Amino acid sequence: MSFLGFGGPPQPTSAQKLAMAEMEMDIMSEMMNKLSSTCYKKCVPPEYKEGDLNKGESVCLDRCVHKYMEAFNKVGQQLNNKMQAANAAAK
Repeated sequence: MSFLGFGGPPQPTSAQKLAMAEMEMDIMSEMMNKLSSTCYKKCVPPEYKEGDLNKGESVCLDRCVHKYMEAFNKVGQQLNNKMQAANAAAK
């Protein structure tokens, strides 16, 4: 029940919103670091000779990033579904 008795979940405070935003930034930053490291190791040879990526490396990186983001989104959706189910069971 809300503070004024209107029902519904209580709204997060500014401090809670800030903490959630910081946590989301940390998660996104970690994901980008892992994505960059993983795809770079997979697609760019250690002894590169050119300053630019060649077509094969570019295609490899594009596919790697796409697959990584798909997996990240699927895992996030599954976690979200489990959290919603747990919240529904707790009520």
